[in-house]
Amino acid sequence: METDLVHDRDAAWSIVCEFIQSDALRRHALAVEASVRSYARAGGEDEAAWGNVALLHDFDWEIHPTLEQHPQAGEAILEERGYPDWFRRAILAHAQHTGVVPETALEKTLFACDELSGFVHACGLIRPTGLEGLEPKSVKKKLKTASFAAGVSRDDVYEGAELLGIELDDHIRNVVAALQPIAGELGLPA
Repeated sequence: METDLVHDRDAAWSIVCEFIQSDALRRHALAVEASVRSYARAGGEDEAAWGNVALLHDFDWEIHPTLEQHPQAGEAILEERGYPDWFRRAILAHAQHTGVVPETALEKTLFACDELSGFVHACGLIRPTGLEGLEPKSVKKKLKTASFAAGVSRDDVYEGAELLGIELDDHIRNVVAALQPIAGELGLPA
């Protein structure tokens, strides 16, 4: 039963659509899913399960929009729906304020991809060519502009690359490449 649930993307997407009305937040879920799936593929991990964790990482943000509630209250909803401990723990570990430290490869990857996927998406939104030709140098320049995508934690972006044990430039390239195939779904030029 657990195996089927953690691999059932339709069920995960149904939860996203049940709880998230905002197109922007749905796009964020898709972007993080694409990035995490890409890392799972590259590392020979369970792409479907990792992707579903990423897809659901912020599903409760609209109903629990405070750090006191998100993602902790959402974790309880996923538990009620039958998602296993490791799946829910990975979601808790993506938010530093929970005190759950990313330890597994999945947890580190979700943490590393969350903020950067959102930031790369924002970079693509202001470029006429979207993600095409987006280079790490441009992304890093935007990271230094505090007013651009101000909600993105720069510290989490830098710490994410460190957690993965790769250079930030490589992490940026990986995320850009992961988002390119779904550019149209993200509202970007395809």
